[in-house]
Formats: sequence, C-alpha cells, structure tokens
Amino acid sequence: MNFGLTEEQDMIVNTVRSFVETEIYPLEDEVERLGYVPKEMGQEIARKTKELGFFGCNMPEDVGGAGLDHTTFALVERELGRGSMALTVFFGRPSGILMGCNDEQREKYLIPATTGEKFDALAMTEPGAGSDVRGMKTFARKDGDDWIVNGTKHFISHANIADFVIVFIATGEEETPRGPKKLITCFLVDRGTPGFEIRDGYSSVSHRGYKNMILNFDECRLPSSQILGEPHKGFDLANDWLYGTRLTVAANCVGRARRVFDYCVPYAAERKQFGKPIGANQGVSFKLADMITEIDAADWLTLHGAWLLDQKKPSNREIASAKLYASEMLARVTDQAIQIYGGMGLMDDLPLARFWRDARVERIWDGTSEIQRHIISRDLLRPFGA
Repeated sequence: MNFGLTEEQDMIVNTVRSFVETEIYPLEDEVERLGYVPKEMGQEIARKTKELGFFGCNMPEDVGGAGLDHTTFALVERELGRGSMALTVFFGRPSGILMGCNDEQREKYLIPATTGEKFDALAMTEPGAGSDVRGMKTFARKDGDDWIVNGTKHFISHANIADFVIVFIATGEEETPRGPKKLITCFLVDRGTPGFEIRDGYSSVSHRGYKNMILNFDECRLPSSQILGEPHKGFDLANDWLYGTRLTVAANCVGRARRVFDYCVPYAAERKQFGKPIGANQGVSFKLADMITEIDAADWLTLHGAWLLDQKKPSNREIASAKLYASEMLARVTDQAIQIYGGMGLMDDLPLARFWRDARVERIWDGTSEIQRHIISRDLLRPFGA
C-alpha cells in the first residue's frame, strides 16, 4: 500500500475541502435552525457540484461519472464529512447498487442519477427489521407479471428529495438447514407510483435537516421490469452495496473528527486558566494526543479498506473494522472536545454540541457496532470451524 497521495488526489482533496468550507459551512447554522434544507439551497449546491465535475464522482465514466477509484472516493467522503450531511447530500453520490441496472434501467435510472437529473434513495430498514434484514415484513406477492407490495419502511435517509427509491422487499421463502429463510428482491420504485407514499419520518437529534422518511406500500403494483438484478437475489446485491456505505460512514467520521480537532488545538494554546494556557496541563494536552492518534488510526483503517477494494482483495473484515473504529472514535473525540471547551462547548455559539449529537447515530446506521464486531469475529474464527 502506497501511503502517499498522488498529485491528482491532492488536488481533489483540496478542491472538495475548499468547496465544503466556502459553500457548506456558511449555510449550516440556517439549516440547523430551520431543521430542513430549502429547495433552492439544495439545488444550488447540486448545480455548483456539477460545475466542479464532481456530481456522481463515485460512478464509472461510461455512465457519466468521474470514475474515481475506491481510495480516491474515500478521500472525497472524508472531506465531505467535515460539513453538514443535510447539505453535502446534494453533492450527489448515487448508490453504487445502481450499477446492477439492465440496459433499459440504465437509461431511466442509472444515468439520470449519475448526471444529477434524478436523486435516488435506498430503503431497507423497517420498524421490526433493522440489523435483522431478513426479518423484514414488507412483502410482494406475484400477480401475473406484476408484484403487489404491502408494508412499511422507515429511517429512509433523504427520501424527501428522491425521484425514485431502491427498495428491498421480501418475495418468498426457502427452506434451509436452519429453517425457513426469506427471499429478498430489490425493486426500483418511482415517486408517485400508485399505492406508494413517502411521508415525513421522525425528528432526530443527529444530523438535523438530513431527513429520514417513512415509506408506505398499500397494494402497490410494480411490474417485473422494476426489479433490480434478479428476483430473490436482492440480499446478494445488498451485501455488495454495504461495503461501500460502511466505508463512507468511516470516511465521514474521520473528516468530522478532524474538523472538531481543528477547534481544539488553538483553543488549548490560547485559553488561559491559573495564569497559563490550558494546553500546558497534561489533563488537556494528553487529551489532544489521544485524539489525534485515534483520528489518524481511523483514517488509515479507512484508506486501507478502500485500497483493498481497489486491489479486489477480501476486505469485509477490514471495512467492518474501519466503520467500527471510526464511528466510535468520533464519539470519543467530540466528547473530549466539549470537555476541553468546558461549558462553552455545549453552547450554540459553537458547532461542537452539534458534532457531538451527530456522532451518536454513526454507531447505529449502516450496521451497528455490534454487527461490525460480529462480522470481524466471525471472519477471525471461521478458519477454525468456529
């Protein structure tokens, strides 16, 4: 693994960081106050992203993307992690699972999502099925060449701006040595489809303005042409997709932690108590040492996972480690930052309390910390038959 960035990667990092600092930071307080992103504001971010040539940068060039490799894209996500997720979602990174589209779907969904004509969202979680994906109750029954869908999804990120949703639905059951197992199929569902409703979700303490939505299906009829991939093979698609999303979470956490850390060092050097800078006390300076060590460690874990993907090497355990460590690191770093600032760290005059609140969800979505530990331990023990 080459630990140095190429000239092109350096340029990309600097460009995205500058974009976040100049276009995202100034809007964050308003979004925090409103609890949503005004439509025109989101459209303007998307427009400027297209001008930079970064919209759909995670997608291959032959479908209109920039064709960034996994390592470079992780660097992009790291810089985007510095900004409000409610705003950076308009930077436009379509779900990689859309690469499973057939020719007709490519023209209707994949290419428009890559070029910014359409936004996608992805729906898997249900009120009774989070980590246990196969426990989902949203079900599609076959009716001729169509499927009739009933059920509910929730916690569906940014479905409020989506033109279509990639939805995982139970479509049958098979017998296994461990008992019956649900078969999952992935469908592409357009906003406005009869029987399909997107409505407001819950008010979250984390990432205010980044909406989670509830999807309701009531006798929603979908033709077989809306299936992404093959019938009953949606779980395989989901597993491939989750690699990328876990790396995205890890990279975002690293970027956000670095922004938090940037508040702490100057403050520790300038803030005086008992006649000297608080950074002169080991109670503070050792916190800084621990924080930067953990941030760097999470950064390298994340880039190593991305590098393994680029080399087409097994990476499930390493990516789970990156997601686990980076998300838990961010919780510790934001907490220590507030401790360094004292009471001022909890005031709305600074964004530290927001970072602290935002950090909490990172250990839950895209696979909880417990699920990541399960993946890691299973990978370690499997060679021994355990």
